[in-house]
Amino acid sequence: MAEVLFWSLRQKFLDSDDDMPAQAKQVMYYSLAIGHHVGVIDCLNKEFSCPLEQYQQWIGLLPEGEARRKMQGLLTFGEIVIDSTHTDLLATALAPLCESQVEPFAAWSATLIRLLTEIVHEPAIYLIVRRVL
Repeated sequence: MAEVLFWSLRQKFLDSDDDMPAQAKQVMYYSLAIGHHVGVIDCLNKEFSCPLEQYQQWIGLLPEGEARRKMQGLLTFGEIVIDSTHTDLLATALAPLCESQVEPFAAWSATLIRLLTEIVHEPAIYLIVRRVL
């Protein structure tokens, strides 16, 4: 059965044995922050999963617009990234589902909002959502 996995990236480490001067480290950290992952190992934490069929039902409950389009990207591409640029958009669309929907949709919405809030507090965190067959 196909499922959808939500992972968070909360830490990275550089795979390097080189002793680097402080100024060079700052350049390296800056390049990591803007997405250059050469020699970087991502440490992913599984946050939650759901059956693909129920994921489709869940995102079908979102109002038409950018939030739904973002979440439907998983169905098209097999993977999406949710970062600090998506927090307000998705939280606004998901909030009504926390109170008005049946389980498991209300719980998933609340969990995703909690993760989005963590991203707001620490913008280096992001989520990877992947379809697994």
